[in-house]
Amino acid sequence: MGRVLALDHGSARCGVAVSDPSGTLASVLPVVERPDTRAGLAAIAQLVESREVERVVVGLPLTLAGEEGEQAAAARAFSERLAGRLSVPVDLHDERLTTRLAARTGGGGDLDSRAAAHLLESYLGRAGAGLSE
Repeated sequence: MGRVLALDHGSARCGVAVSDPSGTLASVLPVVERPDTRAGLAAIAQLVESREVERVVVGLPLTLAGEEGEQAAAARAFSERLAGRLSVPVDLHDERLTTRLAARTGGGGDLDSRAAAHLLESYLGRAGAGLSE
């Protein structure tokens, strides 16, 4: 599968996690401040290059009913801008309850990046099971 970078997008901060090359383990990384800015997008592009990432997954914040709202539209727009800047595929993946799960389980790293790690684990689990969105 190769290394995957997961992003828990927010307008002020973006949580970040990366998998190992086998796509098995997720590790939290420092958040990217103001990810929608030119500097924020450049910081993410630098992470993709320096970590030899082969795919990026952006959390899609759906409602509990599975519907899209304003935040989902913002995540879609962000992922499209990011895809235009990167040479690797950018996917969207349902991120429902990842922040709540990150708060409940605790651990090292920023809450946003821990949420990105839960997003990444979910994505890797679906990919490993042969499921696609």
